Amino acid sequence: MGRRKKMVERVVSLMKNPEHIRNIGIVAHIDHGKTTLTDNLLAGAGMISSELSGSQLFMDSDEEEQDRGITIDSANVSMVHEYNGEEFLINLIDTPGHVDFGGDVTRAMRAVDGAVVVIDAVEGTMPQTETVLRQALKEQVQPVLFINKVDRLINELQVDSQEMQIRLGKLIDHVNKLIKGMNEESYNKGWKVSASDGTVAFGSALYNWAISVPMMEKTNIGFADVYNYCQQERQTDLAQKCPLYEAVNDMVIRHLPNPVTAQPYRVSTIWHGDIESDIGEQMTKAKEDGDLAFMVTDIRLDPHAGEVATGRLFSGTFKRGMEVNISGSPGKNRVQQVGIYMGSERVEVESIPAGNIAAVTGLKDAIVGSTVTTKDDMTPFESIKHVSEPVVTVAVEAKHMKDLPKLVEVLRQVNKEDPTLSVTLNEETGEHLLSGMGELHLEVIGHRIERDKGVEISTSPPIVVYREAIQKHAGPVEGKSPNRHNKFYIEVEPLEPEVIDLIRSGEISMRMPELERRNKLIEAGMDKEEAKGLVDICESNIYLDQTKGIQHLNETMELILEGFEEVMQAGPLANEPCMGVKVKLVDAKLHEDTIHRGPAQVIPASRQAIQAAMLMGDATILEPYQKVFIYVPQDQMGGATKLIQGKRGIILNMSSEGDMTAVESKAPVAELFGFAGDIRSSTEGRAMWSTEFAGFEPIPSNLIQETISMIRERKGMKNEIPKPQDILETV
Repeated sequence: MGRRKKMVERVVSLMKNPEHIRNIGIVAHIDHGKTTLTDNLLAGAGMISSELSGSQLFMDSDEEEQDRGITIDSANVSMVHEYNGEEFLINLIDTPGHVDFGGDVTRAMRAVDGAVVVIDAVEGTMPQTETVLRQALKEQVQPVLFINKVDRLINELQVDSQEMQIRLGKLIDHVNKLIKGMNEESYNKGWKVSASDGTVAFGSALYNWAISVPMMEKTNIGFADVYNYCQQERQTDLAQKCPLYEAVNDMVIRHLPNPVTAQPYRVSTIWHGDIESDIGEQMTKAKEDGDLAFMVTDIRLDPHAGEVATGRLFSGTFKRGMEVNISGSPGKNRVQQVGIYMGSERVEVESIPAGNIAAVTGLKDAIVGSTVTTKDDMTPFESIKHVSEPVVTVAVEAKHMKDLPKLVEVLRQVNKEDPTLSVTLNEETGEHLLSGMGELHLEVIGHRIERDKGVEISTSPPIVVYREAIQKHAGPVEGKSPNRHNKFYIEVEPLEPEVIDLIRSGEISMRMPELERRNKLIEAGMDKEEAKGLVDICESNIYLDQTKGIQHLNETMELILEGFEEVMQAGPLANEPCMGVKVKLVDAKLHEDTIHRGPAQVIPASRQAIQAAMLMGDATILEPYQKVFIYVPQDQMGGATKLIQGKRGIILNMSSEGDMTAVESKAPVAELFGFAGDIRSSTEGRAMWSTEFAGFEPIPSNLIQETISMIRERKGMKNEIPKPQDILETV
């Protein structure tokens, strides 16, 4: 207990010196050794026993994580490391590697300035390595590289010392190639990794040793010595001479930026306010005596303290009892406790200054992505955009009627904790629909609802989430309000793919300044007049006002957009969300009197005109695809490729290394349920595989009718699809 208290005191004293702080994330593909590496770093800081490091998996505190042997939630820890006689504070976030929990990585990247990218020396850069590296570079987070499991190269693959160095060199080259391809600007300003300048370390997290060029100079142990130690099975001796925590933490402190260096360029990436303003200047300088500016990146439920919001503090100082504003919610929230995380434990402290990662209770209105500030008019931070979208849905019901009210509350809480989930109530059947990134994601959430929240539930088999889209221009279509006094003339057409990409990546949103948004749209190929008329973005669909000088339109626009958003969330074919639709209001006739253009008149008119126009524009259904990467011995390759082709999949690429073949393919999510069992049986259990979200594509024309009928039947809708005139006549 005394040791922990001492550690907290050291952390608190270092918090006030932003030059001596490093906020870092550990990112990698699943099973490449992130949590084992974190164990080593904690042991080096004296927080866990060095005998247990590498096997304790201290950061995987949830029993589900321990049972499955994977990280599910990001975990935060603050620790102290001594470098060149000075103490430094490292705030570290250990992130998940499984693609279903990629949302945690995206959120963690918003809170940190640097990332340690971990790669398995044998498997190399895998699909999820690329994804997490892309997320880091997009958030302007600087990477360094740790190549793990070097002992496997020597003891399993039996490569000689020369071959080992060649393989490691190829890995470094490949990572640099990825960095250059993803963000050439960052690559050119020096964000490449290189063994010679010390931004790459090599080692084995399981056996607690690591080397880097500076470490070699310090210890006189080179690659040839490492090779001999591993061959002679003397890795314990190697760990004493070259402890992993020293090599990695030294690399982090020497090469990754502190908040004062990082915040000027990071703030301009994630905040679209005026950098010259007071708050802009305070954030770029990480001023502890400035106005509070805090970005929430994670929300957890603490059984004793309620909701705990964790995030990055860009300026100001958090203190107990202070009153703060939360973007998007009226009224103020009062901060109850401020603290830091030590793994699963939260330690209370008096105050936390700018440049740190803080855990705060009392922010009841906050959601992930909220901006918390003491100012009344601060421009919020850009919302966090996740790489993947929910593609699998299950229907959830409480087993006992008495639990029904509790289930509603629990689902709301679960959605707040994990914003990559989507929760909706199916009004016809009374079921709650839970949409997530994949089968494992939903399975884990289901277990947590039962285990942590104490509500027994039954879940349906997984259902795929489709998207509705249009294939051609249609309109103008006249939408009349029920009282016939208001008319809207609507056109629809497919949205340009470049604009969809901008919305997806978060580069344009309704929160940014209008001029900046307009310029980006024009650059992406949109007509200038259209770009000027943008009034709403809903998912990846946009609404344009192309009218001129219509009286009362401004007062009515909010209701018109409500109709638009209703259709975008439930399209005309099968009530599935819409994607890539450009809706244009080209004319309108409105009644003089406010009473005749209320919600009951305007919303249906707006909604039905868009639905009818979409049906005229050849509405179709898109299905989600996943990329499937399979690593399989050559003699089992036939079974794997045959399985993919049998699931309507396409083989994109094949390459072989030694006796292993890597198959890159893509297949519809609908065909991939139960894939784990199928791939085992078709390759005698010898294949390794992983998936990654690959976007939406049109369903083959011979399956469209059948799929729409199946969805409509499942939702309790009439079997036949309505015609445009049916919709317009219902007004």
